[in-house]
Amino acid sequence: MEIALLILKFVGGLFLIVKGADWLTDGASSIARKFNISTLVIGLTIVAFGTSAPELVVSSMAALSGETDIAIGNVVGSNLFNVLAIMGITALIAPVPVKSNNIKYEVPLAILASVTVFVMANDIMFDGAGANMISRVEGIVLLCFFLIFLAYTFAIARKGADEQTDGQAEVKVMPVWKSILLFLVGLGCLVFGGDTMVDGASGIALMLGVSQSGIALTIVSAGTSFPELVTSIVAARKGDTDMAMGNVVGSNIFNIFLILGVAATICPLGGGNITIVDYGMLLFSAVVLWMACTWGKVYHKVTRTEGAMLTLCMIAYYVYIVYNA
Repeated sequence: MEIALLILKFVGGLFLIVKGADWLTDGASSIARKFNISTLVIGLTIVAFGTSAPELVVSSMAALSGETDIAIGNVVGSNLFNVLAIMGITALIAPVPVKSNNIKYEVPLAILASVTVFVMANDIMFDGAGANMISRVEGIVLLCFFLIFLAYTFAIARKGADEQTDGQAEVKVMPVWKSILLFLVGLGCLVFGGDTMVDGASGIALMLGVSQSGIALTIVSAGTSFPELVTSIVAARKGDTDMAMGNVVGSNIFNIFLILGVAATICPLGGGNITIVDYGMLLFSAVVLWMACTWGKVYHKVTRTEGAMLTLCMIAYYVYIVYNA
Protein backbone atom coordinates (compact mmCIF):
# COMPACT_ATOMS: atom_id res chain seq x y z
CA MET A 1 0.00 0.00 0.00
CA GLU A 2 2.83 2.36 0.87
CA ILE A 3 4.59 1.76 -2.45
CA ALA A 4 1.32 2.54 -4.29
CA LEU A 5 1.08 5.85 -2.42
CA LEU A 6 4.68 6.71 -3.33
CA ILE A 7 4.03 5.91 -7.00
CA LEU A 8 0.92 8.09 -6.84
CA LYS A 9 2.98 10.95 -5.39
CA PHE A 10 5.58 10.54 -8.13
CA VAL A 11 3.04 10.43 -10.98
CA GLY A 12 0.88 13.17 -9.45
CA GLY A 13 3.91 15.40 -8.95
CA LEU A 14 4.99 14.83 -12.55
CA PHE A 15 1.50 15.72 -13.81
CA LEU A 16 1.47 18.94 -11.76
CA ILE A 17 4.93 19.88 -13.07
CA VAL A 18 3.96 19.39 -16.71
CA LYS A 19 0.62 21.20 -16.40
CA GLY A 20 2.16 23.90 -14.23
CA ALA A 21 4.84 24.56 -16.85
CA ASP A 22 2.14 24.92 -19.53
CA TRP A 23 0.04 27.30 -17.42
CA LEU A 24 3.00 29.38 -16.28
CA THR A 25 4.26 29.69 -19.87
CA ASP A 26 0.82 30.65 -21.22
CA GLY A 27 0.27 33.23 -18.49
CA ALA A 28 3.75 34.75 -18.76
CA SER A 29 3.58 34.85 -22.58
CA SER A 30 0.23 36.62 -22.48
CA ILE A 31 1.53 39.18 -19.98
CA ALA A 32 4.62 39.73 -22.16
CA ARG A 33 2.49 40.37 -25.24
CA LYS A 34 0.48 42.91 -23.27
CA PHE A 35 3.74 44.85 -22.90
CA ASN A 36 4.45 44.49 -26.66
CA ILE A 37 7.35 42.09 -26.19
CA SER A 38 7.99 40.27 -29.47
CA THR A 39 7.07 36.63 -30.00
CA LEU A 40 10.74 35.97 -30.80
CA VAL A 41 11.87 37.12 -27.35
CA ILE A 42 8.98 35.24 -25.73
CA GLY A 43 9.96 32.06 -27.57
CA LEU A 44 13.64 32.32 -26.64
CA THR A 45 13.01 33.06 -22.97
CA ILE A 46 9.58 32.21 -21.55
CA VAL A 47 8.75 29.26 -23.80
CA ALA A 48 12.29 27.89 -23.55
CA PHE A 49 12.06 28.12 -19.76
CA GLY A 50 8.69 26.41 -19.83
CA THR A 51 10.02 23.38 -21.71
CA SER A 52 12.92 23.05 -19.23
CA ALA A 53 10.79 23.80 -16.16
CA PRO A 54 10.20 20.14 -15.13
CA GLU A 55 13.93 19.39 -14.96
CA LEU A 56 14.68 22.76 -13.33
CA VAL A 57 12.06 22.32 -10.62
CA VAL A 58 12.97 18.71 -9.83
CA SER A 59 16.73 19.38 -9.60
CA SER A 60 16.23 22.60 -7.61
CA MET A 61 13.87 20.94 -5.13
CA ALA A 62 16.24 17.99 -4.81
CA ALA A 63 19.17 20.35 -4.13
CA LEU A 64 17.15 22.21 -1.48
CA SER A 65 16.33 18.86 0.16
CA GLY A 66 19.95 17.72 0.05
CA GLU A 67 19.07 14.93 -2.42
CA THR A 68 22.09 15.65 -4.60
CA ASP A 69 21.97 12.31 -6.44
CA ILE A 70 18.51 13.19 -7.72
CA ALA A 71 19.59 16.75 -8.62
CA ILE A 72 22.54 15.55 -10.73
CA GLY A 73 21.01 12.30 -11.94
CA ASN A 74 17.96 14.10 -13.29
CA VAL A 75 20.12 16.33 -15.50
CA VAL A 76 22.48 13.58 -16.66
CA GLY A 77 19.61 11.15 -17.26
CA SER A 78 17.49 13.75 -19.07
CA ASN A 79 20.33 14.60 -21.45
CA LEU A 80 20.93 10.93 -22.19
CA PHE A 81 17.20 10.37 -22.72
CA ASN A 82 16.99 13.39 -25.04
CA VAL A 83 19.81 12.22 -27.33
CA LEU A 84 19.56 8.45 -27.20
CA ALA A 85 15.82 7.91 -26.75
CA ILE A 86 14.04 10.97 -28.18
CA MET A 87 16.43 11.55 -31.09
CA GLY A 88 16.82 7.82 -31.64
CA ILE A 89 13.09 7.02 -31.73
CA THR A 90 12.32 10.13 -33.79
CA ALA A 91 14.94 9.17 -36.39
CA LEU A 92 13.58 5.61 -36.47
CA ILE A 93 10.18 6.97 -37.49
CA ALA A 94 11.53 9.57 -39.94
CA PRO A 95 15.12 10.71 -40.70
CA VAL A 96 15.95 13.94 -38.85
CA PRO A 97 17.46 16.81 -40.92
CA VAL A 98 20.31 18.74 -39.34
CA LYS A 99 20.85 22.46 -39.91
CA SER A 100 24.30 23.92 -40.49
CA ASN A 101 24.22 25.88 -37.23
CA ASN A 102 23.53 22.66 -35.33
CA ILE A 103 26.77 21.14 -36.65
CA LYS A 104 28.95 24.26 -36.50
CA TYR A 105 27.95 25.65 -33.12
CA GLU A 106 25.25 23.93 -31.08
CA VAL A 107 26.31 20.26 -31.08
CA PRO A 108 29.96 21.27 -30.34
CA LEU A 109 28.61 23.50 -27.55
CA ALA A 110 26.68 20.52 -26.17
CA ILE A 111 29.92 18.52 -26.24
CA LEU A 112 31.68 21.39 -24.43
CA ALA A 113 28.91 21.39 -21.80
CA SER A 114 29.32 17.63 -21.29
CA VAL A 115 33.12 17.95 -21.02
CA THR A 116 32.70 20.79 -18.49
CA VAL A 117 30.45 18.68 -16.26
CA PHE A 118 32.71 15.64 -16.66
CA VAL A 119 35.69 17.67 -15.37
CA MET A 120 33.77 19.52 -12.64
CA ALA A 121 32.17 16.36 -11.26
CA ASN A 122 35.33 14.22 -11.14
CA ASP A 123 37.51 16.04 -8.60
CA ILE A 124 39.12 12.80 -7.43
CA MET A 125 40.40 12.07 -10.93
CA PHE A 126 41.48 15.57 -11.97
CA ASP A 127 42.37 17.31 -8.69
CA GLY A 128 43.23 14.42 -6.39
CA ALA A 129 40.49 15.62 -4.01
CA GLY A 130 38.98 13.40 -1.34
CA ALA A 131 35.48 13.54 -2.85
CA ASN A 132 33.69 14.58 -6.01
CA MET A 133 31.77 17.84 -5.76
CA ILE A 134 30.22 20.45 -8.04
CA SER A 135 30.73 23.57 -5.92
CA ARG A 136 28.75 26.81 -5.79
CA VAL A 137 31.54 28.58 -7.67
CA GLU A 138 31.34 25.96 -10.41
CA GLY A 139 27.56 26.39 -10.42
CA ILE A 140 28.01 30.12 -11.04
CA VAL A 141 30.48 29.33 -13.85
CA LEU A 142 27.83 27.12 -15.47
CA LEU A 143 25.31 29.97 -15.21
CA CYS A 144 27.79 32.31 -16.91
CA PHE A 145 28.08 29.79 -19.74
CA PHE A 146 24.28 29.79 -19.93
CA LEU A 147 24.20 33.58 -20.35
CA ILE A 148 26.69 33.27 -23.22
CA PHE A 149 24.51 30.62 -24.84
CA LEU A 150 21.44 32.82 -24.40
CA ALA A 151 23.25 35.75 -26.04
CA TYR A 152 24.23 33.48 -28.95
CA THR A 153 20.63 32.30 -29.32
CA PHE A 154 19.37 35.89 -29.51
CA ALA A 155 22.10 36.78 -32.01
CA ILE A 156 21.29 34.02 -34.50
CA ALA A 157 17.57 34.69 -34.09
CA ARG A 158 17.97 38.36 -34.96
CA LYS A 159 20.05 37.55 -38.03
CA GLY A 160 17.53 34.96 -39.13
CA ALA A 161 20.43 32.56 -39.65
CA ASP A 162 18.72 29.67 -37.93
CA GLU A 163 15.19 28.35 -38.22
CA GLN A 164 14.87 27.13 -34.66
CA THR A 165 12.75 30.10 -33.74
CA ASP A 166 10.74 30.12 -36.97
CA GLY A 167 7.12 29.18 -36.75
CA GLN A 168 6.75 30.09 -33.12
CA ALA A 169 3.18 29.52 -32.11
CA GLU A 170 1.03 32.59 -31.87
CA VAL A 171 0.77 33.81 -28.31
CA LYS A 172 -2.78 33.74 -26.98
CA VAL A 173 -3.47 37.09 -25.32
CA MET A 174 -5.78 36.87 -22.31
CA PRO A 175 -7.12 39.46 -19.85
CA VAL A 176 -4.43 40.60 -17.42
CA TRP A 177 -6.18 39.13 -14.37
CA LYS A 178 -6.48 35.75 -16.07
CA SER A 179 -2.85 35.82 -17.23
CA ILE A 180 -1.61 36.62 -13.72
CA LEU A 181 -3.86 33.94 -12.20
CA LEU A 182 -2.64 31.35 -14.70
CA PHE A 183 0.97 32.34 -14.03
CA LEU A 184 0.57 32.05 -10.24
CA VAL A 185 -1.34 28.76 -10.41
CA GLY A 186 1.30 27.36 -12.76
CA LEU A 187 4.09 28.48 -10.46
CA GLY A 188 2.33 26.90 -7.48
CA CYS A 189 1.90 23.62 -9.38
CA LEU A 190 5.57 23.62 -10.32
CA VAL A 191 6.76 24.11 -6.75
CA PHE A 192 4.30 21.69 -5.14
CA GLY A 193 4.62 19.15 -7.94
CA GLY A 194 8.42 19.24 -7.84
CA ASP A 195 8.49 18.70 -4.07
CA THR A 196 5.94 15.87 -4.32
CA MET A 197 7.77 14.13 -7.18
CA VAL A 198 11.14 14.27 -5.40
CA ASP A 199 9.56 12.86 -2.22
CA GLY A 200 7.93 10.08 -4.23
CA ALA A 201 11.15 9.22 -6.06
CA SER A 202 13.17 9.16 -2.83
CA GLY A 203 10.58 6.97 -1.14
CA ILE A 204 10.41 4.52 -4.06
CA ALA A 205 14.20 4.20 -4.06
CA LEU A 206 14.19 3.53 -0.31
CA MET A 207 11.35 0.99 -0.50
CA LEU A 208 12.91 -0.95 -3.39
CA GLY A 209 16.42 -0.77 -2.01
CA VAL A 210 17.55 1.02 -5.15
CA SER A 211 19.95 3.96 -5.08
CA GLN A 212 18.51 7.43 -5.60
CA SER A 213 20.95 7.88 -8.47
CA GLY A 214 19.47 4.84 -10.23
CA ILE A 215 15.94 6.20 -9.87
CA ALA A 216 17.02 9.70 -10.98
CA LEU A 217 18.98 8.46 -14.01
CA THR A 218 16.03 6.41 -15.25
CA ILE A 219 12.49 6.99 -13.96
CA VAL A 220 12.80 10.64 -12.87
CA SER A 221 14.70 11.83 -15.96
CA ALA A 222 12.51 9.85 -18.35
CA GLY A 223 9.42 11.21 -16.61
CA THR A 224 10.47 14.86 -16.90
CA SER A 225 11.41 14.32 -20.58
CA PHE A 226 8.35 12.24 -21.50
CA PRO A 227 6.27 15.19 -22.85
CA GLU A 228 9.08 16.01 -25.32
CA LEU A 229 9.21 12.35 -26.39
CA VAL A 230 5.47 12.28 -27.13
CA THR A 231 5.66 15.60 -29.00
CA SER A 232 8.61 14.40 -31.09
CA ILE A 233 6.91 11.10 -31.98
CA VAL A 234 3.72 12.87 -33.07
CA ALA A 235 5.74 15.35 -35.15
CA ALA A 236 7.78 12.54 -36.73
CA ARG A 237 4.65 10.61 -37.70
CA LYS A 238 3.46 13.74 -39.48
CA GLY A 239 6.83 14.06 -41.22
CA ASP A 240 7.65 17.27 -39.32
CA THR A 241 11.12 16.60 -37.88
CA ASP A 242 12.83 19.88 -38.80
CA MET A 243 12.81 21.20 -35.23
CA ALA A 244 13.85 17.95 -33.53
CA MET A 245 17.63 18.42 -33.57
CA GLY A 246 17.56 22.04 -32.38
CA ASN A 247 15.12 21.18 -29.59
CA VAL A 248 17.16 18.23 -28.31
CA VAL A 249 20.53 20.01 -28.43
CA GLY A 250 19.11 23.25 -27.00
CA SER A 251 17.43 21.35 -24.17
CA ASN A 252 20.68 19.55 -23.29
CA ILE A 253 22.62 22.82 -23.15
CA PHE A 254 19.87 24.35 -21.00
CA ASN A 255 19.95 21.34 -18.67
CA ILE A 256 23.68 21.52 -17.98
CA PHE A 257 24.34 25.24 -17.95
CA LEU A 258 21.09 26.51 -16.40
CA ILE A 259 19.58 23.67 -14.38
CA LEU A 260 22.77 22.12 -13.01
CA GLY A 261 24.13 25.64 -12.50
CA VAL A 262 21.09 26.68 -10.46
CA ALA A 263 21.09 23.44 -8.44
CA ALA A 264 24.83 23.71 -7.61
CA THR A 265 24.43 27.38 -6.68
CA ILE A 266 21.60 26.46 -4.29
CA CYS A 267 23.60 23.65 -2.68
CA PRO A 268 27.02 22.18 -3.58
CA LEU A 269 26.34 18.86 -5.29
CA GLY A 270 28.29 15.90 -3.95
CA GLY A 271 29.02 13.16 -6.46
CA GLY A 272 27.26 10.47 -4.43
CA ASN A 273 26.42 7.44 -6.53
CA ILE A 274 26.65 9.20 -9.90
CA THR A 275 29.74 7.51 -11.31
CA ILE A 276 32.33 8.26 -13.95
CA VAL A 277 30.46 5.80 -16.18
CA ASP A 278 27.35 8.01 -16.05
CA TYR A 279 29.31 11.18 -16.84
CA GLY A 280 31.21 9.25 -19.50
CA MET A 281 27.90 8.20 -21.10
CA LEU A 282 26.83 11.85 -21.08
CA LEU A 283 29.95 12.84 -23.01
CA PHE A 284 29.68 9.76 -25.23
CA SER A 285 26.09 10.60 -26.22
CA ALA A 286 27.05 14.15 -27.25
CA VAL A 287 29.98 12.92 -29.36
CA VAL A 288 27.89 10.14 -30.95
CA LEU A 289 25.22 12.69 -31.86
CA TRP A 290 27.86 14.83 -33.60
CA MET A 291 29.12 11.75 -35.45
CA ALA A 292 25.58 10.88 -36.54
CA CYS A 293 25.18 14.41 -37.92
CA THR A 294 28.43 14.51 -39.86
CA TRP A 295 29.43 10.96 -40.80
CA GLY A 296 27.97 8.44 -43.19
CA LYS A 297 26.50 8.52 -46.66
CA VAL A 298 23.75 10.98 -45.76
CA TYR A 299 25.31 14.24 -44.60
CA HIS A 300 23.30 16.64 -42.43
CA LYS A 301 20.72 14.02 -41.53
CA VAL A 302 20.25 11.47 -38.72
CA THR A 303 19.14 8.32 -40.54
CA ARG A 304 16.94 5.47 -39.37
CA THR A 305 20.01 3.25 -38.93
CA GLU A 306 21.66 5.85 -36.72
CA GLY A 307 18.38 6.27 -34.84
CA ALA A 308 18.35 2.52 -34.16
CA MET A 309 21.94 2.69 -32.87
CA LEU A 310 21.07 5.58 -30.53
CA THR A 311 18.03 3.72 -29.19
CA LEU A 312 20.05 0.54 -28.59
CA CYS A 313 22.63 2.59 -26.66
CA MET A 314 19.83 3.87 -24.40
CA ILE A 315 18.51 0.35 -23.80
CA ALA A 316 22.02 -0.93 -23.04
CA TYR A 317 22.60 1.89 -20.55
CA TYR A 318 19.30 1.22 -18.78
CA VAL A 319 20.21 -2.48 -18.54
CA TYR A 320 23.53 -1.43 -16.99
CA ILE A 321 21.75 0.79 -14.44
CA VAL A 322 19.29 -1.95 -13.44
CA TYR A 323 22.05 -4.57 -13.23
CA ASN A 324 24.13 -2.34 -10.94
CA ALA A 325 21.22 -1.01 -8.87
